Order: sequence, then structure tokens, then C-alpha cells
Amino acid sequence: MKVNIKLLTIVAGILCITTSCKQFIDVDDPIDQINAADVYADKNTAYAALDQLYTELQTNSLYSGGSSGAGVLLGSYTDDLELYSPTLGSSTSDVYLNQLLADNSIVRSVWANAYKEIYMANALIEGVERSSLAEQDKKQITGEALVIRSMIYLDLMQIYSDIPYTTTTDYVVNQKLHKTPEAGILQLLEADLSQAIGMLPDEYRNPDRIYVNKKVGELVLSTIYQLQNKWTETEQICRSMISTPEYSFQNDITKVFKKGGKHILFQLKTLYAGAPTPEAGIYYFSTVPPQNYVLSPQLVAAFSDNDLRRSHWISKIEGNGLAFFRNDKYKNTDTNSDEYSVVYRLESVYLMLAESLARQDRTGEAIPYVNKIRQRAGIPLLNDNITKEDLLTEISEERRREFFGEQGQRFFDLKRLGKLNILKPQKSNWQDFHQRWPLPASEMLLNTNLNPQNLNY
Repeated sequence: MKVNIKLLTIVAGILCITTSCKQFIDVDDPIDQINAADVYADKNTAYAALDQLYTELQTNSLYSGGSSGAGVLLGSYTDDLELYSPTLGSSTSDVYLNQLLADNSIVRSVWANAYKEIYMANALIEGVERSSLAEQDKKQITGEALVIRSMIYLDLMQIYSDIPYTTTTDYVVNQKLHKTPEAGILQLLEADLSQAIGMLPDEYRNPDRIYVNKKVGELVLSTIYQLQNKWTETEQICRSMISTPEYSFQNDITKVFKKGGKHILFQLKTLYAGAPTPEAGIYYFSTVPPQNYVLSPQLVAAFSDNDLRRSHWISKIEGNGLAFFRNDKYKNTDTNSDEYSVVYRLESVYLMLAESLARQDRTGEAIPYVNKIRQRAGIPLLNDNITKEDLLTEISEERRREFFGEQGQRFFDLKRLGKLNILKPQKSNWQDFHQRWPLPASEMLLNTNLNPQNLNY
């Protein structure tokens, strides 16, 4: 069925409003309710509006593999990446140098882009609720929007700490929002995800897994449980995911970042057919000195020489007596037919399950899940006699080797474990208060309810 051109025009107009350059707490006038009703009266345009949210995730969100993504920003903020570029600007350098101020443009854009996407998700949920769409479509669109909104809120909370939480597009409400404490955010997200999980199927809406499903919602929920040390609940979800026929472990190290794998839970498609992933562009360099991001010596040293991840996911670039290391997880820098940007993959579930078991003093049950990943990497398996503390250390190190450059995992892992201050030897400007980013100064001027500023900013 062809999509009605008039309705697509309406969708585009609405999205122009929802993606306005204005800050989230100072959004444009409310969407015209008649036009919004037209969008959600038609199944095709309702899903087209949802697709625009996914496009926004690929281009401007923390899940983008490019310069606005958590992989780059939090990778350089911690010790996974080093920055070699005279052209990227002071805001980018200040992230890398841990010199963030409240008026930093990246601090502002991460916040603004996230709340723009939250607004889009809220608009979808409200529009579908008022519509006469079939119940199955209502559940699908609402469930996907809830999962995406929860993903964004969770990462924002881990970066900024207490943040505003809203479920409405009402600009009068949103321009006066107060911050919600972290514990409150986690409770709200548990409820949102439980609702979404009840709405979504295990099956994917697209075989390329470019839309979230029930299991993605469960993975985000298990992350929330992990943050609260709810290890029994974390274990239960992870076991369920691993036993689901929809997924299987990828044993071939060369295929981990190929889009067709059953180990992939969720990925973002490229903006047009044949385009390289943002990761392939942002990390690529072939001459010395590099003009962008390189892998830190500390990260490279975390791999043994016989680790297949080092030989397949890292490239050494030499010249003028110097050597630098490139993130080479994504290979297609020109034409591309088999790579999308991976957001979540099954390996994270294996390591999450291993940690949840170890935390419950069940090291013998945990070891095989870590060894599954080590075996694929071609490195020695863990000894059955390993202690609980040594096993937890190995899991943390395995996460670093496995997920470098992916979704800011190094920052989130160290913060959850209370170990961000181990960055001090490599990051000379690092201070304890850098565990939180400052709230954007421009947002605090527009909404004084966001006071007080995070400590020491």
C-alpha cells in the first residue's frame, strides 16, 4: 500500500516541531491536534513517525556511532580513546581533557538531543493513545517508544545524575520540570519497561533487528536491576534471554559486527543503503599523525598478543617512527552492505549473567559464561578454582576488551563499580566530581527548577 503523500507531509511538519532547535523545556507551541490525529489515524504514517525517532537515534543521539555518540564522547572522557585533532574544537578537547564547564556545547547538545528524542517518544505515545489504530499497532508503537525513552533516560541519569523526568509533550509542564533523584528515575523506568515488555513480542518487526523488541526492553530492565544490585532479578532475565531461540552466540570473531548475526539484539541501520556506519568513519585513519581518535595505549595493553580481538578489531598504523592504534571493529569505510551500528549484543548478556552469579557466590556457574567469550577470543580459559573477587575482576576486564568503543560502556561500568577514580594516573585533570557532568547552563537559565548545579561545577 502506498503511503498517502498528504499524511507524510503532515508527519514531516510535526517532526519539524518536535525536532526544533529550541531547548526541551522551551519547546514550540503545542502540535496542532487535528494534524496529529491525521498522522495516527493511518497505520503507515504512524509507523513513519516512529521511524523518524529511530533516524534521530542514528544521527544525533548517544547511540549514534559518530561524534555525538557515547562511544566517542565517553570513550575519550575515560581511558579508551585519545584525541589527536587540531580541528575538532575546544568543546571536544574539553571532554577528552576532563575540563567540562556548564557552558560546554557538547554538554548542552547531549542533553538537548536526548530530551528532543524523549519529546518525540512522548508525542508518539500520546498520539497513539488518542488514535483509533488497531490495538496491536497501538501496543507495538507504544512499547517501542517506551523502551527507547527508557534507554535514553537511563544513560542521561548515569551521565548527569538527577535529571527531569516527563511523559508529556505539554510545554507548560515541561518548562517548569524539577529534577528527579536517581533512585526515583530507576523506579519510574522499571515501571515503564514492565509496561513495554507486556506490549511487545519476542519477534522482531524487521529481520535486520533495527527496531527494539521485548527482549531489548528486558535487557534495559536487567541493566537497571544490575545498578541496584538486584542480582536474582538480573540472573532471571539474562537466563531467559540466552535460552530464547531468537538468539545464539556468535563463535566467529570476524562476524561479530556483521548485521546478520543472531547474537545482535538491536542495531541502527545506516542512513541510506550502502553508506558506511558512523563508527567506520569516526575511527578511521591511515596516516600518521592521526587527525581524530585513536585507541589509548592502556586499552591496547589490556589485550594479550594472542587475543583475536586485538588482531581483528585493532589495527596498528605506523609512520615517521610513530605508531598509533585504530578501532577497527567496523571494516567498511567506503561501500557497505553488511554492517549496521550495533547497540546491544548477546555478549553483554553473557557477562551480565556471569557477574550476577558471581555476586551470589556461585562462581562455578558463572565461569562458563565468561569462558564462552574468552574461547572465541582465543585466550586461555579461566581456572575452575578462581576466587570470587578475581572472577569479578576478570569479568570487568573482559567487558573492557569486548566493548571498547561501544556505547560508552567503559564509563558506565567504572561508574557502576565505583572505580572511575582509577582514571587519575592516565587522566591528569581527573577529579572525583567528574563522575557527573555539569547540567547545561543554558537549560538552568531557562528553568531555575533545575537548580542546584551538580557539585563543583
